[in-house]
Amino acid sequence: MALWGGIEAGGTKFVCAVGTAPDKLSAEIRIPTTTPDETLGQVVEFFQQQQALHGEIEAIGIGAFGPVDVNPDSSKFGWFLNTPKPGWQQVDFVGLVKRELGVRVGFDTDVNAAALGEHRWGNAQGIENFIYLTVGTGIGGGGMIGGKLIHGLLHPEMGHILIPHDRSADPFPGSCPFHQNCLEGLASGFAMEKRWGQKGVSLPADHPAWALEARYLAVGLVNYIFTLSPQRIILGGGVMEQKQLFPMVREQVLEQLGSYLDVPAITQNIDSYIVPPGLGSHAGLAGAFALALAMAE
Repeated sequence: MALWGGIEAGGTKFVCAVGTAPDKLSAEIRIPTTTPDETLGQVVEFFQQQQALHGEIEAIGIGAFGPVDVNPDSSKFGWFLNTPKPGWQQVDFVGLVKRELGVRVGFDTDVNAAALGEHRWGNAQGIENFIYLTVGTGIGGGGMIGGKLIHGLLHPEMGHILIPHDRSADPFPGSCPFHQNCLEGLASGFAMEKRWGQKGVSLPADHPAWALEARYLAVGLVNYIFTLSPQRIILGGGVMEQKQLFPMVREQVLEQLGSYLDVPAITQNIDSYIVPPGLGSHAGLAGAFALALAMAE
Protein backbone atom coordinates (compact mmCIF):
# COMPACT_ATOMS: atom_id res chain seq x y z
CA MET A 1 0.00 0.00 0.00
CA ALA A 2 1.10 3.59 -0.67
CA LEU A 3 2.99 5.33 2.10
CA TRP A 4 2.10 8.92 3.02
CA GLY A 5 3.63 11.49 5.33
CA GLY A 6 2.16 14.22 7.48
CA ILE A 7 3.64 17.18 9.33
CA GLU A 8 1.69 19.20 11.87
CA ALA A 9 3.99 22.19 12.24
CA GLY A 10 3.08 24.02 15.42
CA GLY A 11 4.65 26.87 17.29
CA THR A 12 5.52 24.58 20.20
CA LYS A 13 6.23 21.29 18.44
CA PHE A 14 6.27 19.58 15.06
CA VAL A 15 4.43 16.25 14.87
CA CYS A 16 5.66 14.11 11.96
CA ALA A 17 4.34 10.71 10.91
CA VAL A 18 4.30 8.22 8.07
CA GLY A 19 1.74 5.54 7.34
CA THR A 20 -0.87 4.29 4.93
CA ALA A 21 -3.56 6.40 6.66
CA PRO A 22 -3.73 8.71 9.71
CA ASP A 23 -5.00 5.81 11.83
CA LYS A 24 -2.44 3.36 10.41
CA LEU A 25 0.92 4.89 11.23
CA SER A 26 4.28 3.20 10.82
CA ALA A 27 6.13 5.84 12.83
CA GLU A 28 5.48 9.13 14.61
CA ILE A 29 7.74 11.68 16.27
CA ARG A 30 7.37 14.96 18.17
CA ILE A 31 10.09 17.55 17.64
CA PRO A 32 10.31 20.75 19.74
CA THR A 33 9.99 23.95 17.73
CA THR A 34 13.32 25.67 18.36
CA THR A 35 15.27 27.25 15.49
CA PRO A 36 14.42 26.56 11.83
CA ASP A 37 17.78 24.87 11.20
CA GLU A 38 17.49 22.58 14.20
CA THR A 39 13.80 21.74 13.91
CA LEU A 40 13.63 21.30 10.13
CA GLY A 41 16.87 19.34 10.20
CA GLN A 42 15.26 16.83 12.54
CA VAL A 43 12.12 16.74 10.38
CA VAL A 44 14.14 15.88 7.27
CA GLU A 45 16.18 13.29 9.17
CA PHE A 46 13.01 11.55 10.39
CA PHE A 47 11.57 11.19 6.90
CA GLN A 48 14.90 10.11 5.44
CA GLN A 49 15.05 7.35 8.03
CA GLN A 50 11.50 6.28 7.22
CA GLN A 51 12.24 6.19 3.49
CA ALA A 52 15.27 4.00 4.18
CA LEU A 53 13.14 1.63 6.28
CA HIS A 54 9.87 1.54 4.33
CA GLY A 55 10.58 2.80 0.83
CA GLU A 56 9.25 5.73 -1.18
CA ILE A 57 6.79 8.17 0.37
CA GLU A 58 4.14 9.18 -2.17
CA ALA A 59 3.60 12.69 -0.78
CA ILE A 60 3.87 14.67 2.43
CA GLY A 61 1.12 16.97 3.66
CA ILE A 62 2.06 19.94 5.83
CA GLY A 63 -0.18 22.03 8.05
CA ALA A 64 1.85 24.96 9.41
CA PHE A 65 1.49 27.82 11.84
CA GLY A 66 1.36 31.16 10.10
CA PRO A 67 1.23 33.45 8.46
CA VAL A 68 2.45 31.41 5.50
CA ASP A 69 2.19 31.73 1.73
CA VAL A 70 -0.39 29.19 0.51
CA ASN A 71 -0.65 30.42 -3.09
CA PRO A 72 0.83 27.71 -5.37
CA ASP A 73 1.56 30.34 -8.03
CA SER A 74 3.63 32.49 -5.68
CA SER A 75 7.44 32.49 -5.70
CA LYS A 76 7.19 32.12 -1.90
CA PHE A 77 4.70 29.27 -1.82
CA GLY A 78 5.29 27.27 1.34
CA TRP A 79 7.29 29.98 3.11
CA PHE A 80 6.75 31.23 6.64
CA LEU A 81 6.14 34.97 6.31
CA ASN A 82 6.22 37.59 9.10
CA THR A 83 5.22 35.18 11.82
CA PRO A 84 5.35 36.26 15.48
CA LYS A 85 7.45 33.13 16.13
CA PRO A 86 10.99 34.47 16.73
CA GLY A 87 13.51 33.37 14.11
CA TRP A 88 10.97 31.82 11.74
CA GLN A 89 10.34 34.78 9.45
CA GLN A 90 10.91 34.25 5.71
CA VAL A 91 11.78 30.53 5.91
CA ASP A 92 11.29 28.35 2.82
CA PHE A 93 9.67 25.32 4.47
CA VAL A 94 8.15 23.51 1.47
CA GLY A 95 11.18 24.14 -0.72
CA LEU A 96 13.45 22.52 1.85
CA VAL A 97 11.24 19.43 2.16
CA LYS A 98 11.04 19.02 -1.61
CA ARG A 99 14.78 19.45 -2.11
CA GLU A 100 15.87 17.14 0.69
CA LEU A 101 13.26 14.40 0.31
CA GLY A 102 12.27 14.55 -3.36
CA VAL A 103 8.55 14.22 -2.67
CA ARG A 104 5.38 16.03 -3.64
CA VAL A 105 4.10 18.33 -0.90
CA GLY A 106 0.57 19.43 -0.03
CA PHE A 107 0.62 22.61 2.04
CA ASP A 108 -1.78 24.77 4.02
CA THR A 109 -2.16 26.39 7.42
CA ASP A 110 -2.35 24.10 10.44
CA VAL A 111 -5.94 25.15 11.09
CA ASN A 112 -7.06 24.67 7.50
CA ALA A 113 -5.41 21.25 7.61
CA ALA A 114 -7.26 20.40 10.83
CA ALA A 115 -10.48 21.60 9.23
CA LEU A 116 -9.83 19.31 6.26
CA GLY A 117 -9.23 16.39 8.61
CA GLU A 118 -12.47 17.10 10.47
CA HIS A 119 -14.34 17.34 7.17
CA ARG A 120 -12.99 14.02 5.97
CA TRP A 121 -13.10 11.98 9.19
CA GLY A 122 -14.40 14.09 12.10
CA ASN A 123 -17.16 16.43 13.26
CA ALA A 124 -17.56 18.28 9.96
CA GLN A 125 -18.41 15.30 7.79
CA GLY A 126 -21.16 16.22 5.34
CA ILE A 127 -20.95 19.94 6.24
CA GLU A 128 -19.86 22.41 3.55
CA ASN A 129 -19.68 25.60 5.65
CA PHE A 130 -17.88 25.52 8.99
CA ILE A 131 -14.95 26.95 10.85
CA TYR A 132 -12.24 25.33 12.92
CA LEU A 133 -10.61 27.47 15.59
CA THR A 134 -7.65 26.29 17.61
CA VAL A 135 -7.04 27.93 20.98
CA GLY A 136 -3.59 27.00 22.17
CA THR A 137 -0.27 28.82 22.48
CA GLY A 138 -1.72 31.07 19.76
CA ILE A 139 -5.14 31.27 18.15
CA GLY A 140 -5.78 30.42 14.52
CA GLY A 141 -8.79 29.64 12.41
CA GLY A 142 -9.63 27.97 9.15
CA GLY A 143 -12.54 26.16 7.62
CA MET A 144 -14.59 25.61 4.52
CA ILE A 145 -17.05 27.63 2.50
CA GLY A 146 -18.99 25.73 -0.14
CA GLY A 147 -16.96 22.62 0.60
CA LYS A 148 -13.64 24.32 -0.19
CA LEU A 149 -10.93 25.43 2.21
CA ILE A 150 -10.96 29.17 2.83
CA HIS A 151 -8.30 31.02 0.85
CA GLY A 152 -8.12 34.48 -0.61
CA LEU A 153 -5.57 37.24 -0.54
CA LEU A 154 -3.60 35.03 1.86
CA HIS A 155 -5.45 32.80 4.30
CA PRO A 156 -7.75 33.38 7.27
CA GLU A 157 -6.14 35.09 10.26
CA MET A 158 -9.02 34.61 12.65
CA GLY A 159 -6.80 34.95 15.69
CA HIS A 160 -6.03 38.56 14.86
CA ILE A 161 -9.51 40.09 14.75
CA LEU A 162 -9.62 43.06 17.13
CA ILE A 163 -11.57 42.56 20.34
CA PRO A 164 -13.22 45.22 22.56
CA HIS A 165 -10.90 45.52 25.55
CA ASP A 166 -12.18 46.95 28.83
CA ARG A 167 -8.90 47.79 30.53
CA SER A 168 -10.63 48.61 33.81
CA ALA A 169 -11.89 45.02 33.99
CA ASP A 170 -8.80 43.51 32.35
CA PRO A 171 -5.71 45.73 32.64
CA PHE A 172 -3.53 43.17 30.86
CA PRO A 173 -2.29 44.98 27.71
CA GLY A 174 -2.29 41.92 25.43
CA SER A 175 0.47 39.61 24.26
CA CYS A 176 0.42 40.02 20.46
CA PRO A 177 3.47 42.00 19.31
CA PHE A 178 1.53 43.30 16.32
CA HIS A 179 -1.93 44.18 17.69
CA GLN A 180 -2.02 43.59 21.46
CA ASN A 181 -5.82 43.56 21.81
CA CYS A 182 -6.56 40.99 19.11
CA LEU A 183 -8.18 37.67 20.00
CA GLU A 184 -4.81 35.91 20.16
CA GLY A 185 -3.32 38.72 22.20
CA LEU A 186 -6.07 38.49 24.79
CA ALA A 187 -7.26 34.87 24.81
CA SER A 188 -4.44 32.57 23.67
CA GLY A 189 -2.73 30.22 26.08
CA PHE A 190 0.31 32.48 25.94
CA ALA A 191 -1.83 35.50 26.85
CA MET A 192 -3.38 33.62 29.78
CA GLU A 193 0.04 32.69 31.11
CA LYS A 194 1.29 36.26 30.81
CA ARG A 195 -1.83 37.71 32.43
CA TRP A 196 -2.10 35.32 35.36
CA GLY A 197 1.55 34.37 35.86
CA GLN A 198 0.94 30.66 35.31
CA LYS A 199 -0.26 28.32 32.58
CA GLY A 200 -4.00 27.93 32.18
CA VAL A 201 -3.82 24.20 32.91
CA SER A 202 -2.71 25.01 36.47
CA LEU A 203 -5.64 27.36 37.16
CA PRO A 204 -8.64 25.91 39.07
CA ALA A 205 -11.95 25.55 37.23
CA ASP A 206 -13.56 28.34 39.28
CA HIS A 207 -10.75 30.84 38.65
CA PRO A 208 -11.96 34.16 37.13
CA ALA A 209 -9.61 33.52 34.22
CA TRP A 210 -12.11 31.15 32.65
CA ALA A 211 -15.06 33.57 32.65
CA LEU A 212 -12.84 36.18 31.00
CA GLU A 213 -11.54 33.62 28.50
CA ALA A 214 -15.07 32.51 27.60
CA ARG A 215 -16.17 36.12 27.06
CA TYR A 216 -13.28 36.93 24.73
CA LEU A 217 -13.72 33.71 22.74
CA ALA A 218 -17.46 34.31 22.44
CA VAL A 219 -16.87 37.82 21.05
CA GLY A 220 -14.70 36.25 18.36
CA LEU A 221 -17.20 33.50 17.59
CA VAL A 222 -20.12 35.92 17.30
CA ASN A 223 -18.15 37.95 14.75
CA TYR A 224 -17.40 34.78 12.76
CA ILE A 225 -21.07 33.77 12.92
CA PHE A 226 -22.20 37.14 11.58
CA THR A 227 -19.52 37.22 8.88
CA LEU A 228 -19.27 33.63 7.60
CA SER A 229 -22.58 32.09 8.75
CA PRO A 230 -20.96 28.71 9.55
CA GLN A 231 -23.15 25.66 9.97
CA ARG A 232 -20.88 24.44 12.77
CA ILE A 233 -17.99 25.76 14.84
CA ILE A 234 -15.26 23.37 15.98
CA LEU A 235 -12.99 24.51 18.82
CA GLY A 236 -9.70 22.67 19.32
CA GLY A 237 -6.39 23.35 20.98
CA GLY A 238 -4.99 22.83 24.45
CA VAL A 239 -6.93 25.64 26.13
CA MET A 240 -10.24 24.09 25.04
CA GLU A 241 -9.37 20.87 26.86
CA GLN A 242 -10.65 22.55 30.03
CA LYS A 243 -14.05 20.84 30.44
CA GLN A 244 -15.68 23.85 32.07
CA LEU A 245 -14.91 26.12 29.13
CA PHE A 246 -17.26 24.81 26.42
CA PRO A 247 -20.48 25.43 28.42
CA MET A 248 -19.25 28.89 29.37
CA VAL A 249 -18.42 29.79 25.76
CA ARG A 250 -21.79 28.53 24.51
CA GLU A 251 -23.63 30.53 27.17
CA GLN A 252 -21.67 33.68 26.31
CA VAL A 253 -22.32 33.25 22.57
CA LEU A 254 -26.07 33.04 23.19
CA GLU A 255 -25.92 36.08 25.46
CA GLN A 256 -23.95 38.18 23.01
CA LEU A 257 -26.10 37.18 20.04
CA GLY A 258 -29.13 38.33 21.99
CA SER A 259 -32.30 37.54 20.09
CA TYR A 260 -30.88 38.68 16.75
CA LEU A 261 -30.38 35.24 15.19
CA ASP A 262 -33.42 33.05 15.84
CA VAL A 263 -31.84 30.02 14.20
CA PRO A 264 -32.72 26.63 15.77
CA ALA A 265 -29.21 25.27 15.13
CA ILE A 266 -27.97 27.92 17.57
CA THR A 267 -30.86 28.73 19.89
CA GLN A 268 -32.05 25.15 20.41
CA ASN A 269 -28.98 23.03 19.63
CA ILE A 270 -25.96 25.06 20.63
CA ASP A 271 -24.31 21.98 22.19
CA SER A 272 -24.22 20.51 18.66
CA TYR A 273 -23.28 23.82 17.05
CA ILE A 274 -20.14 24.66 19.03
CA VAL A 275 -18.27 21.39 19.42
CA PRO A 276 -14.81 19.92 20.05
CA PRO A 277 -12.94 18.16 17.23
CA GLY A 278 -14.21 14.69 16.49
CA LEU A 279 -10.59 13.68 15.94
CA GLY A 280 -9.48 15.23 19.21
CA SER A 281 -5.85 16.27 19.31
CA HIS A 282 -5.19 14.24 16.13
CA ALA A 283 -7.16 16.62 13.87
CA GLY A 284 -4.06 18.52 12.72
CA LEU A 285 -2.03 15.44 11.83
CA ALA A 286 -5.02 13.79 10.15
CA GLY A 287 -5.49 16.96 8.12
CA ALA A 288 -1.84 16.86 7.05
CA PHE A 289 -2.42 13.32 5.76
CA ALA A 290 -5.53 14.56 3.93
CA LEU A 291 -3.39 17.21 2.24
CA ALA A 292 -0.94 14.50 1.16
CA LEU A 293 -3.72 12.25 -0.13
CA ALA A 294 -5.15 15.16 -2.10
CA MET A 295 -1.94 15.28 -4.14
CA ALA A 296 -2.97 11.98 -5.75
CA GLU A 297 -6.66 12.77 -6.20
